[in-house]
Amino acid sequence: MLIAFRWTLRLFTGLVLLILLAGWLAYYVLSRSLPDYSESFTLEGISAPVEIVRNNANVPHIFGGNEADVFYALGFVHAQDRLWQMTMLRRTAQGKLSEIFGARTVKIDELLRRLDLYELSLQSVAAQDARTTTALEAYSAGVNAWINEVNAGARGRGAPEFFLFSNEISAWAPADSIAIVKLMALQMSSHLQSEVQRAQLSQILTPPRLADILPEYPTQGIAALPPYASLMPGPYAAPNPDTMAYLDGPLSPFVSRAFAGASNAFAALPSRSAAGGSLLANDPHLGLTAPSIWYLARLDLPTGGVIGGTIPGMPLMLVGRSDKLGWGLTSAYVDDQDVVMEKVNPDNTEEYLTPEGPKPFRTAQTIITVKDEAPITITQRWSESGPILPGTHYDLASVTPPGTVAALQWTALSGADTSMMAGLRLMTAQSVSEAMAAGRLFVAPSQNLTLADQSSIALQTIGAVPQRDASHVTQGRMPAPGWEGSNRWTGVQPYATNPSVMNPTSGIVGNTNNKTVDRPFPDHVSFDWGDTQRVQRWLALMTAREVHTRDSFIEAQLDTVSPTARNILPLIGADLWFTGEPAPEGTPERLRQRALTLLAEWNGEMNEHMPEPLIAEAWLRALQDRLARDEIGPLADGFTHPEPLFLERVYKNIDGASVWCDVIQSAAVETCTDIARIALDEALLGLVERWGPNLESWRWGDAHQATHDHPVLGEVPGLRFFVNIRQSSSGGDTTLMRGRTKGTGPEPYWNVHAGAYRGVYDFADPDSSVFIVSTGQSGHPLSRFYDDLSELWRRGEYIPMSLDPALARAAAVGVTVMTPQGQ
Repeated sequence: MLIAFRWTLRLFTGLVLLILLAGWLAYYVLSRSLPDYSESFTLEGISAPVEIVRNNANVPHIFGGNEADVFYALGFVHAQDRLWQMTMLRRTAQGKLSEIFGARTVKIDELLRRLDLYELSLQSVAAQDARTTTALEAYSAGVNAWINEVNAGARGRGAPEFFLFSNEISAWAPADSIAIVKLMALQMSSHLQSEVQRAQLSQILTPPRLADILPEYPTQGIAALPPYASLMPGPYAAPNPDTMAYLDGPLSPFVSRAFAGASNAFAALPSRSAAGGSLLANDPHLGLTAPSIWYLARLDLPTGGVIGGTIPGMPLMLVGRSDKLGWGLTSAYVDDQDVVMEKVNPDNTEEYLTPEGPKPFRTAQTIITVKDEAPITITQRWSESGPILPGTHYDLASVTPPGTVAALQWTALSGADTSMMAGLRLMTAQSVSEAMAAGRLFVAPSQNLTLADQSSIALQTIGAVPQRDASHVTQGRMPAPGWEGSNRWTGVQPYATNPSVMNPTSGIVGNTNNKTVDRPFPDHVSFDWGDTQRVQRWLALMTAREVHTRDSFIEAQLDTVSPTARNILPLIGADLWFTGEPAPEGTPERLRQRALTLLAEWNGEMNEHMPEPLIAEAWLRALQDRLARDEIGPLADGFTHPEPLFLERVYKNIDGASVWCDVIQSAAVETCTDIARIALDEALLGLVERWGPNLESWRWGDAHQATHDHPVLGEVPGLRFFVNIRQSSSGGDTTLMRGRTKGTGPEPYWNVHAGAYRGVYDFADPDSSVFIVSTGQSGHPLSRFYDDLSELWRRGEYIPMSLDPALARAAAVGVTVMTPQGQ
């Protein structure tokens, strides 16, 4: 017995030692890719010494003798901290994910190959001016310098992920940076999906009911479009939501309509500032990931220092400030995509019909390499409108008539894209006027550029705005027949006609993705906009004070009051508040009464510590699903978030919209009060099953976790606990501090899309400006800078955004010196 015990103890001890040894060995190997921020390098590609000072938040402050050397260093630090992220962005744009991930990403690669974004990026290199070309080449050389250091110095393959997947890293090239700009345009585009959705719904709903579920932005009336089937008779394939399932996957750059881009930006003139200097705040909203898509940096350029948010892979300060100018971005929602149905020539399937006669498709073949499987060859086809997309993507089959194929017109499909050139000119502009002029070269994605200098503010829409013929049969709101009429674009509208405002009499400009201009078609810019709710709260906060401060702008940026909750809940609960006798404890009626009492006393603040936001969100979700699914069936799956204008129309009975409340399948006539009560009971039942019967103990933050997940390792058992960052968070779908909920699956309230960068700039004292990102600067899970900023971000705190070199050096975590080879 004693011998058995001793051997058991020895075996157990040996096993523990083996585990510890394996853990130490794994840590040693993986930590080899952690950069030493105090290391010095002798490198080819720079003309003079460069110094990189990393402050206590690991924000690099780059000092060089000329612009090219500074961009070289930016490429170097991007690669040091985010090499895996950069290569993944490039692979995605190239349509080469399946080379390392296998069959699960084939559909993503196929669609990207059909769009041919990378080939268009290669073509666009020639469209850049000399300065932009120099910046792109210098940046690429800096990235490649670090890749060479990784290969020569046994630096753990550059990132831990390269031990699990292919460690082959191609040299960075200027086209790679341009391709990432186009990839961002893809992530912010939703009009294709909107056209398909409108076409599908027009086949089953009357025009008044279509106007309910897809309401116009509050403005002048718009003439109803004809039903889609009357334009191009079917039969059509049945809608298939499964064709959209890959859109919101962690590796997919394609996002569903609900996540197509959002942001806030606002600025105040010195006359509206308590300190006498212009103010600007900006928080661009993108999908939350670990690491964040944003990377903070300071560049010391010949035109002056600039500091703000960059995206690894691009030599651009996309958002930020200099001593003289601040700039911010919001999605403009320009209608920059159209689906054109091309009728295939029945006598020659290699041609399509146009009003001018048959024209040949342009074709090419491309091979998708798939890990562990045979390569796949696809045939790419283009018409004069753009690439041909098969019906298996975006559920296009459900709106494609027999004998036709769908082509995509999109401003980002340009082989002469000068958006990179515009970005470089913007970040070195010395005034609002110069910055507005720089926007002329911007192509895609369309953005609203908010600007502030020492004395002026402005809002300017940048990006190509398509010009459509006044006789366009669908006005670009649904797919249109390309073989008749004037249903293709006729060009691009002059930049001078893009929405623009400078130094308004109110002293304040801003955008929450709301409608920026009210012009009739074809000069309309867009019919679909990104916000009708946040703008209400923003206007209230801006007008509540005669003058603003940096802190009041921070307060607005972090505001968590939901206009939707304040406006819609009193409508849907009008006949439910404080009605009837108290119900017995333990009954559904009593649970409903308790919930209604909480909501009646609530101010609409989506605070993570409160139960009311969870009850309200669940009620609105259940209510909308009951109203819509009865009428439109599985197409209700396309409405993953409560649509405030739809609910408002129904409960105010605008144009007879209350008919949505009557259940078609039942003999009785249900009222809107009946449906509101049933939906609330249904919502509460689901919440009780998940969070327990004590309503008062529920917390919105438990359900509304900010999910900064690693796109590749975030779903791997075991590893996900080390690479994912999860946090309780406030805010919601329609609050200024937006925390867009997932909307689907077992965790529909997860916060998956938010302002991963926040900045507030005060030109009365520029160095008092502040900024923050949602995770940390490093993409290495073993780095202390992987998640060090995330808790500050969650709490609504910031770090200094100073251009003072002494402040950066005072608490530097490292200083890197780069010396030219031969010196």
